[in-house]
Formats: sequence, structure tokens, C-alpha cells
Amino acid sequence: MTTRHTDVAILGAGTAGLYAMREVKRAGRDFLLIDPGPLGTTCARVGCMPSKVALHAGAEWATRLHWGDIGVTGSEGLQIDRAQAWAHVRHWRDQFAGSAAGKARQGAGERLLMGRARFTAPTVLAVDTPDGMVAVHARAVVIATGSRPVVPAWLHELGDRVVTTDGFFELPDLPQRVGVLGLGAIGLEMGLALARLGVDVIGADMAPVVAGIADPVVAEQAQALFSREMTLWLGRASALTPTSRGVLMRSGDHQAEVDLVLAALGRRPNVEGLGLAEVGVPLDARDVPLFNPSTMQVGDLPIYLAGDVNADRPLMHEAVDEGSIAGFNAARDQATAFARKVSLGIAFTDPDVVSVGERFDRLPIDDILVGTARGEGNGRSRILGGEGGVLRVYADRASGRLRGAAMVGARGEHVAHLLAWAVQRGETAMSLLSLPFYHPVVEELLQSALQDIVRQQGDHAPWPMGLVPQ
Repeated sequence: MTTRHTDVAILGAGTAGLYAMREVKRAGRDFLLIDPGPLGTTCARVGCMPSKVALHAGAEWATRLHWGDIGVTGSEGLQIDRAQAWAHVRHWRDQFAGSAAGKARQGAGERLLMGRARFTAPTVLAVDTPDGMVAVHARAVVIATGSRPVVPAWLHELGDRVVTTDGFFELPDLPQRVGVLGLGAIGLEMGLALARLGVDVIGADMAPVVAGIADPVVAEQAQALFSREMTLWLGRASALTPTSRGVLMRSGDHQAEVDLVLAALGRRPNVEGLGLAEVGVPLDARDVPLFNPSTMQVGDLPIYLAGDVNADRPLMHEAVDEGSIAGFNAARDQATAFARKVSLGIAFTDPDVVSVGERFDRLPIDDILVGTARGEGNGRSRILGGEGGVLRVYADRASGRLRGAAMVGARGEHVAHLLAWAVQRGETAMSLLSLPFYHPVVEELLQSALQDIVRQQGDHAPWPMGLVPQ
């Protein structure tokens, strides 16, 4: 067995691992980046980037449905080569994944160790590489091993008729009928992308809402909008049975046969096989290390946990922050606690589904005001076909300070960022109204929701709403 010594061992070359590596390098410390492969981040290979390419392709094709409104004729005779469209998606997936893999190789250089690691002591790892076992002795370890799709045992009997999000982009072509099991953000995005490419899609989820929407008004409107494009079976468990041609899906009184099932049932942290319990790492009920989200440190050990592996905030931009925090602290003798940013979630479903800050179902309802604005009252949204959108902004009843928001609507990704910045800066409804809003823009939805909050507070100011004296 070969032995190597280093300051920081980083397990995982995904987003969190690469940003941890950046901070360790900035601190001038030695490191090893350890990964079993394939290289390329979850976002680039199987998540946020290829799904957005698929959504864009579907949106481009779906625009033909509205050409008649502007006098275009003959569009009903157009056809799409779905195999070519899917090849386009896979091409861009390969581009994104290849770029991410290249950054890992270039950034780590000879310090990239390809192999699967297991702890033999809190800072000692046994790495199984193609060239044999390597013992790695480190001063600190960053665990950024990511996650994998959840596949319940009862799905195994379907064999290759079920595929997870990790394998979906490996398909050489798209079947005509697809069942999507699980309608969180990624399941909903992929279901809509496929439906817009002409695939018959049935989406099923035990939850009564799509995309985990907590606000009942937004949830109801989202269901109404998306059910126009794909079949939605919500609030009941699904039973799947293999048939001679595919899979029979059943949920309550509904049933339909599909060619393939996409299982989008969430992701599970990659902690199995690391040997954490054996070396005394404190674990929760899911066998995930207990850690401080401000420092990413596991207990008082020189071990740091970053990215999807901690199952706390499994989003790419959070993995960037967590990897940076973990790498910064792993390269130093004293851990620094960092303030975490306001939570921000976007499903690029067009209309987008947005969640910012505190969730509606976790707020003290008697202590908040809800400002509501609807797409039908926003000129830009109406032009974009987003009349059915709705924005709900939550603010403290007494102070007007923003605490969170939820939305389904056109160009929601842009409104989401404005809201996240406002919540994190502690803005109030009145302070935001003193800022400029152009016309006509989707952002005027926010202006309308803020005005609703101020009206509910009782406007006692002598000057016009949104204006302040010099």
C-alpha cells in the first residue's frame, strides 16, 4: 500500500468539492482531490444544466401552438425529429459535463486521485485506485461525495423500464409515452420538457401539490396551469406493473400504460461505504454526519461536510457556498462561522415556480400580512401569456419587513432574485416601494404585491405611496 500525506483531503470532485479545493489552494495548503468517477458535477451531468437545455428545446417547439394568434398559417403541418432534438440535448449535456470534468483535472493536476475512499481513522483514508490501495493521511478532510437518486426496492421489478434522473440523459432516444414518478422541481421540469417535445406524459406524486409548493394559493394555480400540458395524478400512491409493452401505472381510479418510467423521487446522500460510524463520526438517523451549517464542521473533528451529501440545501448555489466554507475552514486551525444566505428555489417550468425565504406553512399566520399580485393585472405578463400567474409576498404585520414569498409566473426567475436580495437585506414593503419600477415589466408584480401589504398595514403617511420627501 502506497502512503501519501497532505493538508486537506477532499472527497468528491463535484461543485462543493471544487469550491473547497479553490479555498484550500487560496490558503496555500497542499491537498488531494479524491473521486471514484465519472468526473463532472451532478448539475452539469444529470441535473440543472441538461434539464434546462431540454426545457428550452421543448419551449422552442411549443411556440408553434401560438403562431396562429399572429396570423401564421400552415404550422399544423410542421414536424419535429425528436431523436435529433434529444441528440441536441445530449450534446449540450456532454459539453457542460466535459467542462466540469476539465476544471477538476486542470485545477487538481497531479493531486487528483481517482478512487473510492473509506475512513480508517478520522483523518486517515484508504483509497482503492486502479493502481492499488493508497493510504492518505490528512490534517483535515472535506466530505463532498454528493448524492444519488432514490430508487425504492419495489421499482426494481421493472428492470430497464424504469430510469432515474442519473440515467435519463443516457437514453439514445425518447419513447412516446413516459410516466414521471415524483413531481418535485426536477420531475416537474422534465415532465414539462418532454410534454412540450410531443411526448405523452403522466406525472404522479403522493403529495397533493407539485414542486413542493407550500403556499396553497400558488399550489392551486400551479396545478391548474401545468395540468394543461401533462396529466397530473396527485395525492395518491402509485402502483406500477410491467406489461408486455411497457409499464401499467395506476393511481386511485386512474390507470395508463407508458413505455418508460422516470423515477424522480429525490436523492440520497452518498455516505454508505465511507466507514464513518467505525471511526467515531457522530451520525443522524439517516447516517449523515451531524454538522454545523455555519462552519460545515462535523462535531469537533477536523472533518467538514459540504454539498448534497449533507442533504440540507441540495442546490448548486448552496453547494458553492458550503464547499467554500468547508475548504476555508479545513485549511485553517480555527473554524470560522459564516452567515448563510436566504433560501432561494426556482423551478424553470415556464411559468416558473419560485420559493424565497421562509415558507408559508412555517410562518405564524397571525403575525404576517400577505401581499398578492396576479398576472392578469400585469401588462407584461399578459403579453407573455402569463395571465394565470400569481405572486404572494409575506411580511411582518407590524414592521412590514419581508420574510418570504412564493410565485408561479412568467419570468419568475428574475422576480425571485429581487425578492431574495430584499429579504436578506431586511427590506420592508415601504422601503422597496421607494425604489423605481419600470413599465411594462414583470417586476411590477412585486410592486403590486408590496402595495397590497402597505394597504393592509394602514397607510398613515401623508405623502404618496412609494415617494419620500427630500
